[in-house]
Amino acid sequence: MIGIFDSGVGGLTVVKEIFKYLPKYQIIYFGDTARLPYGTKGANFVKKYSEKITRWLLQKKAKAIIIACNTSSAWASDSLKRKFKNVPVFEMISPAIAEALATTKNKKIGIIGTPGTIKSNVYQQKLLKIDPALKIFSQACPLLVPLVEEGLLEDNITIEIIKRYIDPLKKKGIDTLILGCTHYPLLKTVIEDTIDSGIKIINPAESLAKEVKKYLDNNSVVVKKIKQGSAHQFFFSDEPYNLEKISHLCFSKKIKPIVNDPFNV
Repeated sequence: MIGIFDSGVGGLTVVKEIFKYLPKYQIIYFGDTARLPYGTKGANFVKKYSEKITRWLLQKKAKAIIIACNTSSAWASDSLKRKFKNVPVFEMISPAIAEALATTKNKKIGIIGTPGTIKSNVYQQKLLKIDPALKIFSQACPLLVPLVEEGLLEDNITIEIIKRYIDPLKKKGIDTLILGCTHYPLLKTVIEDTIDSGIKIINPAESLAKEVKKYLDNNSVVVKKIKQGSAHQFFFSDEPYNLEKISHLCFSKKIKPIVNDPFNV
């Protein structure tokens, strides 16, 4: 199985892309809905629970780990890769950075994300380490996740808030925009209608799925360990809010949640 975790339901947009690019593999998903959102938590908290969840997924026989959370990717991916050296661990940020670098023409890149992701500066640091000539402009968007989880994707208030968040980035002349939160791909159509047609949107969920596929295509030993099939499991540490609505947006069908908090001890 491929283990995927997020702080809540936003990581289902990553599952959607994994289903698209790797349809034969069985998925086990864990959403830490009892402790969401990670985007407003401190680094130590995020590292602690990212490690706990990873250990739990490995106990459930996951043979590869996908961090389907930008905040966990920012704060915890390096430590997870060090602690679990025998397991491939994939995060959201590096694939998106690679695609953004290949996409930008004027070297002006915008990033939108949760306050935690933006505060970490991880996108900026990694981009500038590769190309110091880049101009990076970031914007925390704390209101977008609640709007997505309410299903208000094309509501007037959502459109106005997106404009307010993105207009300053447009004025900086960006030609590439990274959606630095797993909820944001569900707003991609609205964002595209809001920004200039010349601005390319990078969906890290899709970038990540492509990277995982490339890795597995070239690592037959790992592939042999991963269980195939469609008996996917979706665990949540607390009753997920509006799961039916979000799962329909991602998969056009309901998913059956298993509510279990293995860390409530």
